[in-house]
Amino acid sequence: MGKMMRFQHQNYYYQPLRREAIAGLFMFLFPVFLLCLFTPFSRASPSTFSESKFMKPRHLPLLERTLQHESSNNEPSDLWAPLADQGWRPCLASVNDPSLPQKSEGYLQVFLDGGLNQQRMGICDAIAVAKILNATLVIPHLEVNPVWQDSSSFMDIFDVDHFINVLKEDVTIVKQLPDEFSWSTREYYATAIRTTRIKRAPVHASANWYLENVLPVLKSYGIAAISPFSHRLSFDNLPSEIQKLRCKVNFQALVFVPHIRVLGDTLVHRLRYPPAESQELTIDDLSGNTDRNDKQRPQKFLVVHLRFDKDMAAHSACDFGGGKAEKLALAKYRQRIWGGSVLNSQFTDEELRSQGRCPLTPEEIGLQLAALGFDNNTRLYLASHKVYGGEARISTLRELFPMMESKKSLASSEERVRIKGKASLLAAVDYYVSLHSDIFVSASPGNMHNALMGHRTFKNMKTIRPNMALLGQLFLNKNITWTDFRQAVVEGHQNRQGQLQLRKLKQSIYTYPAPDCMCQA
Repeated sequence: MGKMMRFQHQNYYYQPLRREAIAGLFMFLFPVFLLCLFTPFSRASPSTFSESKFMKPRHLPLLERTLQHESSNNEPSDLWAPLADQGWRPCLASVNDPSLPQKSEGYLQVFLDGGLNQQRMGICDAIAVAKILNATLVIPHLEVNPVWQDSSSFMDIFDVDHFINVLKEDVTIVKQLPDEFSWSTREYYATAIRTTRIKRAPVHASANWYLENVLPVLKSYGIAAISPFSHRLSFDNLPSEIQKLRCKVNFQALVFVPHIRVLGDTLVHRLRYPPAESQELTIDDLSGNTDRNDKQRPQKFLVVHLRFDKDMAAHSACDFGGGKAEKLALAKYRQRIWGGSVLNSQFTDEELRSQGRCPLTPEEIGLQLAALGFDNNTRLYLASHKVYGGEARISTLRELFPMMESKKSLASSEERVRIKGKASLLAAVDYYVSLHSDIFVSASPGNMHNALMGHRTFKNMKTIRPNMALLGQLFLNKNITWTDFRQAVVEGHQNRQGQLQLRKLKQSIYTYPAPDCMCQA
């Protein structure tokens, strides 16, 4: 085994030290607490909201009953059971053999905004549009998201050589433009109106729209740049070959760069093979090469995607229990980002919740999982970026699931150095771990939820879809008992655990890949 190396893991290796440190910290802070306790309230500004202050649980009676009834090894027997064979298989082979046109009509550039998963869908659409136009696609440009401020490029996130190789029989792809078109840059299009830029591509445009509006530009100038491009291709009335090609891009061509996959595999391994509290890990342990791991039975784990950042909280216009100060802080944020007006602003909080329009808080997703039968022995991985309210808001979820983990708890700072501060790379790691989990659940609908729901459907994996309207109504009922709450949650989610749903008109092929990209066995 050689040189011993202690792995920095806050949940397993420093428990005695943590207890001593916490006790010391309490003794240090106790006088400060007393001082604050007897400080006149007038010194605190009522308009100031701290995202890290203590937050009282909003559903305390349910929480107390949950904690009282929690017991290990009492989960329903079928809770972790994989999905039964539903009779559908991935089906991406085209009726016609893939073939490249003898002559390309020109170079196609696309500029993609949004977060990682919105950009992922845009990349799939870009390949489809390039195929429709017989164009050569330039590796898409990823815009800097104004919320996350991450400048990561396509090649920083995805394995570009794998991408090009998988699609080489379908579309010609180049990493950069030839010298004669080197002037066609984002900066060039930002300074003036340009004839080679298509600025007004409609949302969910048809194939004919591209043939009528973009193809002439390609033929005239040899290049066309579409910006913005997100959500700019219809999900309906397209040839079967184009639909299958979109899925081929999404499920086969788009893989993350090697260091993302290595870190993702490391996290998955540590979730499946948690070390004992008293054991030290060697260098060989970190690579997974241990006799102990070979003999240890792999554990199952659940991933919770918690989309509860300030952007989401503000845009929802819901009340999350932070009082007047929080409401004012979110209203100011809405004013700064969206001019104060969002669609949900016209409804009351009660109306929004009863319609399922409010994202679940960490406390609420924890109560839902507990009602479904997950207990305090459940290994849970928290996939999230920045949670609005910080640890104060996550504390209830951690109380329900003390074995909760995250990128930070499972990997050392040295292992995370290449993704630190890069929202797209952090999201890529979460996506990878989520795709390899036994069960995935998202606290609110969104691009991450939709992308993973489609990907896991394609692989026939269990995915719990929260019944947002039902949960909203249940949480509005302050007199509901734990027994009634649990029964309603279980009944309301019987058919929301990965059962295959056929795509309907206008629905996304990336969320519902059947029947376009799957065949009945």
